[in-house]
Amino acid sequence: MTNRMSPAAADGNVLGAYLRDRREKVDPAALGFPLARRRTPGLRREEVAGRAGVSATWYTWLEQGRGGAPSPDALDRISGALMLTDAEREHLFLLGLGRPPEVRYREAEGMTPRLQRVLDALPRSPALVKTATWDIVAWNRAAAAVMGDYDALEPRRRNVLRMMFCEPAVRERQLDWESVARFVVATFRADTARSGATEAVKALVDELSAASPDFVRLWRDNDVQAHGGGVKTLKDAGGGWLSMEFSAFAIDGRPDLAMVIYNPATPEDAARIAALIAAREA
Repeated sequence: MTNRMSPAAADGNVLGAYLRDRREKVDPAALGFPLARRRTPGLRREEVAGRAGVSATWYTWLEQGRGGAPSPDALDRISGALMLTDAEREHLFLLGLGRPPEVRYREAEGMTPRLQRVLDALPRSPALVKTATWDIVAWNRAAAAVMGDYDALEPRRRNVLRMMFCEPAVRERQLDWESVARFVVATFRADTARSGATEAVKALVDELSAASPDFVRLWRDNDVQAHGGGVKTLKDAGGGWLSMEFSAFAIDGRPDLAMVIYNPATPEDAARIAALIAAREA
């Protein structure tokens, strides 16, 4: 079997090869272009250029590997003209500029049954999914027994920042509230900037600033920190202390969501979690 490679790819012009491939896979009829007198599949170069608002000559040069590096704005418009997915758009930027595009924040699109099944497959490890603005949108049985009854809260109150700074019961359960709150604020700041959600959380920041002097104090420090992992110690329903190792994970293909998993630090902690789940469901 022969390995067909476009001349552009054979010459090392991988950006041009990719643009041509994507262009030829767009259905002209779906965009209202006539099908008559077409010698090649997909869109013509001038049609892509017109949809992107760039010069047809410049776009031709871009496919041919001439004219230097394109601007991020031009690549973004070409991405829209070719109706690229987020993954395809990122690939286009990596080929054209050697880096991914700037983050575009979008509101969480909701949980999928697949992600919920991942949570449910962790019977003794509290696990939850949060949005870029730190709203908790999914959790498993262990999280409900250990972290709190999220079902009993209206969705607006299922925000980590609101619970940490506006719920006295949550504050009382922390072994060292000051250090936990500082960590939460620093990682929240980093997460929202990384996901492009800085403007989206402005109303929440204003609300918390009006409600909590502690939040104002910590927010003004401008600390940033990666979520990563660590150890969390909570007071459980029986008044004892429960230690869990936590890790945060990005969800591939879902930049609007992140997963946090808490594993019992010792066999005794695992037994305590099992007992809390049983008591809640008795």
